[in-house]
Amino acid sequence: MGGTSFVKRHALPLYFVLAYAIAWGGILIAVGPGNIPGAGEQIERGFMWVFLAMLAGPSIAGVAMTALADGGEGLRDLAARLLRWRVPLRWYGVALLTAPLLLAVIMTVLSFISPAFRPGILTVSDKAGLIGMSLAGGLLAGFFEEVGWTGFATPRMQRRFGVLTGGLILGAVWMLWHGLADVWGSVGVYGAWYALHFLLWLAALTAYRVLMGWVYSRTASLLVGQLMHASFTGSQFLLSPAAASTAQNILWYALFTVGLWLLVAVIARRMKRERSA
Repeated sequence: MGGTSFVKRHALPLYFVLAYAIAWGGILIAVGPGNIPGAGEQIERGFMWVFLAMLAGPSIAGVAMTALADGGEGLRDLAARLLRWRVPLRWYGVALLTAPLLLAVIMTVLSFISPAFRPGILTVSDKAGLIGMSLAGGLLAGFFEEVGWTGFATPRMQRRFGVLTGGLILGAVWMLWHGLADVWGSVGVYGAWYALHFLLWLAALTAYRVLMGWVYSRTASLLVGQLMHASFTGSQFLLSPAAASTAQNILWYALFTVGLWLLVAVIARRMKRERSA
């Protein structure tokens, strides 16, 4: 009884600890602590194992903590939200189009400055391979990760802190959870630009998590949250410029981050008007 009570009282921090432990532990097992940051062929060989460890963390933690904190009723509710597809069509539009439309606008504008900013889907020779990777990477990340982040953590964060503050906190936790994998795979890519890349990614993921939380607050649909995450990840695979330099990648991602925060500001203002109405 005491153990069950402890789990219920501390369900959120326990979920975070478990999600980090599974993902980071899996990464360290897969690549070895002496191989962080990674380099060259070591990243190519280890990418799939690191990706699988990341998928396992929040999904296993989300299901496990739901069972421990809420029992069978909680698991049934989780499944119901996963299957909740009957929501107004506009929310599917928001979930699926927010990230790709923003990216498309940014790349179109920047392409007038330099052709290096043309989206990868327009410049790579293996378009079918890029589309397949975008769909697979986006759907796997969205459907597995959001079992934990949206299925377990978001409702609790919103009850405790509200939609906006809860999204800000959860967004920072979510991004930092990516940190070990990002250090492993990106330090060698960005070099001296890495600290700026990391800060921009922290800001972008935090903003997008606020947007995801707002959509969830209007739909209570885990499925829509999974699709929104899949769109975010997949559209970056698809539309990132393949020929851009490191500095150019920093530029477009900075504009993407600013765009996301402008959307957050619009939503915050809208929610404030709703509360005062």
